This record gives sequence, structure tokens and C-alpha cells, in this order.
Amino acid sequence: MNRLLILYATALCLFGACSPQAIDEPYRPAYHFTPATGWMNDPNGMVYLDGEYHLFYQYNPADIVWGPMHWGHAVSTDLVHWNHLPVALYPDSLGTIFSGSAVIDTDNTAGFGAGAMIAIYTSAGKAQTQSIAYSTDRGRSFTKYADNPVLTDTLPDFRDPKVFWYEPLRRWTMILAAGQEMRIYSSPNLKEWTYRSSFGIGQGAHGGVWECPDLFELPVTDTNENRWVLICNLNPGGPFGGSATQYFTGSFDGNSFINEAPVEAIKWMDWGKDHYATVTWNDAPDGRRIALGWMSNWQYADKVPTLHFRSANTVPRDLSLYRQEEGIYLQSSPSPELYALRGKAKKSADITVERSYSIGELLTDANGVYELELTLTHLTAEVAGFTLFNDHGDQIDCYYNRMERTLYFDRTKSGQTAFSTDFPAITAAPVESGDTLTLQLLADRSSIEIFIDGGRKVMTNLVFPTLPYHRISFYAKGGTYKLSTTFYPYKS
Repeated sequence: MNRLLILYATALCLFGACSPQAIDEPYRPAYHFTPATGWMNDPNGMVYLDGEYHLFYQYNPADIVWGPMHWGHAVSTDLVHWNHLPVALYPDSLGTIFSGSAVIDTDNTAGFGAGAMIAIYTSAGKAQTQSIAYSTDRGRSFTKYADNPVLTDTLPDFRDPKVFWYEPLRRWTMILAAGQEMRIYSSPNLKEWTYRSSFGIGQGAHGGVWECPDLFELPVTDTNENRWVLICNLNPGGPFGGSATQYFTGSFDGNSFINEAPVEAIKWMDWGKDHYATVTWNDAPDGRRIALGWMSNWQYADKVPTLHFRSANTVPRDLSLYRQEEGIYLQSSPSPELYALRGKAKKSADITVERSYSIGELLTDANGVYELELTLTHLTAEVAGFTLFNDHGDQIDCYYNRMERTLYFDRTKSGQTAFSTDFPAITAAPVESGDTLTLQLLADRSSIEIFIDGGRKVMTNLVFPTLPYHRISFYAKGGTYKLSTTFYPYKS
């Protein structure tokens, strides 16, 4: 029956007549993007045009496991509410449609028309090659370039082109994943590409293949400096097993990226199990750099207990850079558009947690969908934590070890975990602040994203409780702390 429903909903989606809630189920998020039905992985082709954020994505419309990849398509005016459009790109004689990016060709460099939206993607057939397609109707339909592919190589892993306009040299730049390195190319017209350099040998983490790159410039907060950021997703090789996202900061001159940190240094963009394939929107307004990731892990993505769809994306995150003594780091903060989802705030009076403290009926009516802000001050406790739990015995234990300056997230007893031995895990994030700590939790039925100290560190984890967590208790070991909380129920 489930397969018939998926096929029926797929037929609707192919003609643009579906919604993200076409088939509801207990683990479908309320405010994270999901496909109506079928399988989804990497975000693709993210570009802003005429008031719309375009999100394309790796999509198998016929099943909830990875299969012949298409580009699904949705648009939003606010990064929160999404309108599903018909499938944008289908497999062809060159292969299925793997990941890539999209640009707006304002100056008609490719000859498809001024302002055309051009998708640059990997054709995955006997070889992985790069192709382009263009749209002159705001992304509602695409025509594939007759002379595809536009870039070829003999490497078995040669994919995921991210393209942007590099103004100082007045040309297009492509960064492309090639095995365990990134290659940089340039082009005057998106059709003819020249190799410029490679980056990656001996740099960062190399536990698996490098994928889904991004390259962009950001100012460093409270300084007069700018830095280039190179995002590199890899699978496997993450800090807690499976897939994860690392990044590098440095300089870029239109030809080469130079990492400014020691070559062995690893900077993780997220310290959870479920943050991958992260890339950013091209041409976002007001100079913003907005990132979006796939909220799963290749260790178990095809086994999670959803019925009609897999998977969801993270919430959109605004990126910035900040300086610490030891270097420059990436900060990821929930995009401000998400605050429109807040219901009426419920604030608690400051209390001192000595051993344990429970906040009554705070989560009872939330149905697993809410935002919770926690501020811990005057920390003398060696361990300060909280537990989310339900009447079925499912629980999440999140605790800060002040001596280690590390925040832990334990989902080993979180609910449904038996579908994969890799799922019941404990993740950990370094904390910079020491004797104070601020946490912002975004909970959405089957996920919890924790933004630490304004997003200087982030931890993203899936959870599948058999009943929504409707209780929360706090505890202290080896001392005390003061606690203040602000709770926002979800407002659709």
C-alpha cells in the first residue's frame, strides 16, 4: 500500500500538484524541508532570483531509497514555507543527474539569454561528467545544452560542481570534487572550462571521498578582514562515523585556494551525526551567505523509520566568521526567518540547579515541535545537563562537562534505534565559553539541532522517539548553576 501511495503522489509531483504534507506521518518534520514522497539527499542548485529562493535536490521520486537521481525542485520566499514544483531535471543518455549548482547569467555569457538560470550538474553514466541546462522562465522548465558534457575526466569520482562569478577576473569559477581533492576551473561562458589548480592533498580529514564543495568569501566579524571559506563534505570520515562536513579558511585569487591553518587541522562545521552535503545559496540578498545541509548520515539514511519519504534538510543557517586566538572559525546561526515560527514565549524565573529540577508541563502540548533557549550561568558544577524524555522510557541526555569544556548528546536510548548499529551514538562538541553556556534547541519531531553560544558550534542529530518527548528535567553533578529558559511552541 505504501508503494502505491508513493507512486500516486509521485505522479502528482511530476505535474506540480503536490505539497510537502501530501502524506503525513509521525516523523515528518513540521518546519524542515522534506520531499512530498520518495527519497532525497543532497541540496542542489541553490540560487536566489526575483524574490524566490530556489532549492533543487537529489531525488528519487519512485522509492524511499537511493536510486536513479533526478533534480527535485521547490521555491520559497522566506526559507521556511516551500512550494513544490515539477521535477526539474531527468536522467538522460549521459546518465542520472547528480549534484551541482545554479547561477544567474546576468550578462548572457553563455548565449542562452540575459538573466537565464543555468544549472551545472554531474551526469553520472559510464563516467562522471559535467553538463549544463538553462531556463528562461525563472526555473520552471529547463533545456539541456545540446553539446553536453562541458567537462570530462577519467577519474571515477569527478562530481558536484559549485559555480560562481568571480568579479575581479570577470569569469566563472567552478570548484569540483575529484576523489580526495578539490579542483578549480574557470570559464568565460560556462561551456569551455580551463583547469587552474587543485587543493586537498595532506589537508584536513581524508577518511573518505570528498564531495559537494563550496567556495565563498566572508568578512571576519569585528575586524577589517575578509577570508575565503572552502566547504568540503566527506564520506566516511566524520568525527562520529559516517558522513560529515569540514571547512577551511584562507585566501583565493581566482586561481588557487590557500589554507591558512596548519594542514593537519580539522574544522568541523557541525558536531552531530546528521549534517552533510552542506552548500550555500548563490546570489542571496543583502550579502547574506545562507547554508543548507542534508540531515542524515550515509551509515543509515536508507534505514530510518519513515514510511513515505526520506529525508529532511537542516534549517537554513546564516554563516559568519569570527576570530579566536588560534585562528578564524565559521559560525552558523539559524536564519532569522525561522523566528516567524515562534509562538508565544514562556519564560521561567532564574533558578539554581543543585541536584535536579523539573519544569512541569512545559513540553506537554508541543508534540515534539518547538524552540527552547537555555542559559546556564554561575557554573560551578562539573557536569550540567538536561534530559528530554517521555512515558515510554525514551530519552535524550544532553550534558556539559565543564572540566572538559565539551557538550555531549546521548541518543542511545532515544526511541527507535535498532534499525542500525551506527545510530545509537553519543556526539560531542567543544565549547569555548567555560563558566557560562547558551543553548538554542530547535526540535522538530525527528530531529534536534543545538546551536551553542549563538552558533559558534552546532550539533545536529536525528531522533525517532516512540512518543514525542513531553518532559524535561535538569541536573547538576559536583556543584550548581543558575538556569533560565525561554520556550517557544511552534506556530505554523
